[in-house]
Amino acid sequence: MKLLLAAAMALTTLAPALPAAAGPLPARVGQCTTTTIKAIETRLDGVADSGDAVEYASGGYGVSYDQVPALHSARKGDTVKLCLAALPKDCPKGDDRGKTYRATDMRTHKSWELPDAEHMCGGA
Repeated sequence: MKLLLAAAMALTTLAPALPAAAGPLPARVGQCTTTTIKAIETRLDGVADSGDAVEYASGGYGVSYDQVPALHSARKGDTVKLCLAALPKDCPKGDDRGKTYRATDMRTHKSWELPDAEHMCGGA
């Protein structure tokens, strides 16, 4: 019995940490979830200096026309705390673009705040 317990404890301490499960996207301002970074890209696929974009395992997305320094030290697979920071107002029915999310990388402790689309609701 002691041998089984010792073996189980050894496996537990040697097992790699599992990545954080991707929770649903926050729905209310101030609400947060934990997810991971699925991809870090340029705003325009393969076009340098077109801005930055990040995709989260939870299905969330952030994009900027600018370079986002805090995002440049993040890596695919990093666990992030993702919070809904702002909701757009007076949007046309069915146009839900323009939610702003604040993400904090739990490895680097750096944060960024990005909208989920290049244009706000009702825009281009």
